[in-house]
Amino acid sequence: MDYLASIPRKVVTVYIPLAIFLFILLFPFYWMTITTFKSNEELYNYEDFSPFWVSNPTLANVYKLFFETSYPTWLWNTMVVSVAATFLSLFCAVCAAYAIERLRFKGARTAGLTIFLAYLVPPSILFIPLATLVYAYGVFDSNWALILTYPTFLIPFCTWLLMGYFRSIPYELEECALIDGATRLQILIKIMLPLAVPGLISAGIFAFTLSWNEFIYALTFISSSEHKTVPVGVVTELVEGDVYHWGSLMAGALMGSLPVAILYSFFVEHYVSSMTGAVKE
Repeated sequence: MDYLASIPRKVVTVYIPLAIFLFILLFPFYWMTITTFKSNEELYNYEDFSPFWVSNPTLANVYKLFFETSYPTWLWNTMVVSVAATFLSLFCAVCAAYAIERLRFKGARTAGLTIFLAYLVPPSILFIPLATLVYAYGVFDSNWALILTYPTFLIPFCTWLLMGYFRSIPYELEECALIDGATRLQILIKIMLPLAVPGLISAGIFAFTLSWNEFIYALTFISSSEHKTVPVGVVTELVEGDVYHWGSLMAGALMGSLPVAILYSFFVEHYVSSMTGAVKE
């Protein structure tokens, strides 16, 4: 009877809130999906067609996106920029976080706090001085403009995240390695990094996601269509004045969100582990 009495309570406290949360979370993806496969007649004629499902599916919007625009090139540019910026940021963040948390030098806490405060600076302020540097070094309108500027907001966040994870790793492991004659570089590569894999994956996912969805820098530093990324290309090329190609816009948004969703699905266990500060010994 206690089990039966607990069922209504679980429905009210767990299942109903979870169902509402899932509906709010997944409805935008459902709307993007059905809009992708709708014809223009269905998109604008709500008297004869329901807005919540597809009556006559069509691939015209997907065809327009992939064969009448430079979307494949935008997708490739976004992938290259995101991967390169993520690896560059992770390398710098690992070095900075290890030095701050494990070397115990004077002013380490102040340096860590300063790095975190740098992450709080809005990109809308940073892109103005960065634009001067991009022009000065001659990398404007190229992938390098984004690869070199994205770490300005990725490194502070990744460093702050890895600092907390390195802090949770026992100091005794490092001290034993030092007694056995290991160098700091060997300790970092052979001991710290294997134990910090969940933290590295978490920081990498965050960095990759932020790079993939970044808009302001990509809009400012890229002008030619062949070098645009997905967030900028979809908005600028599929909106002609006051004409919005909603089917292709939703197709571009849907295809652009799939790589990040797939990435999260592969590393969700490591991601959750890093968020809880777990260390596998």
